[in-house]
Amino acid sequence: MAEVAYYTKEGLENLKKELHELKTTGRTNISKAIAEARDKGDLSENAEYDAAKEAQGLHEAKISKMGEMLANARLLDESKLDASKVLALSIVKIKNVKNGAVMSYQLVSESEADMKTGKISVASPIAKGLLGKKVGETIEITVPAGKMEFEIMEISR
Repeated sequence: MAEVAYYTKEGLENLKKELHELKTTGRTNISKAIAEARDKGDLSENAEYDAAKEAQGLHEAKISKMGEMLANARLLDESKLDASKVLALSIVKIKNVKNGAVMSYQLVSESEADMKTGKISVASPIAKGLLGKKVGETIEITVPAGKMEFEIMEISR
């Protein structure tokens, strides 16, 4: 059984939109590529046809995987979450105790993670170390670069 993943409303809508795009436009484009390659003659020696059929297989595998992700996706009702401790979808402001750098991250599912927008996966080492902690706590987290110490300054939704 696949693992349940929790999503924001925006993340779940993006997943549905991407799956719809793959099923409609994506399949149409691949069908056209196969038809064009088929029109070029002998299929036994047609590398273009083989490549198009392989692309179709990969595309269908991606659709299947995304369908499974969607089936196991759960929308979190943020109004029912405890805002006093770090949970999935929390926005956490932390301070690196060693150098004083302040960072803010939102803990999201793996497929929604995007460092550019400050969204980190709940499966990342930093997020795992933060889960369940409260404001004012100082925690030591082991990251690939070694051990880092952070102070939780603020938790919001």
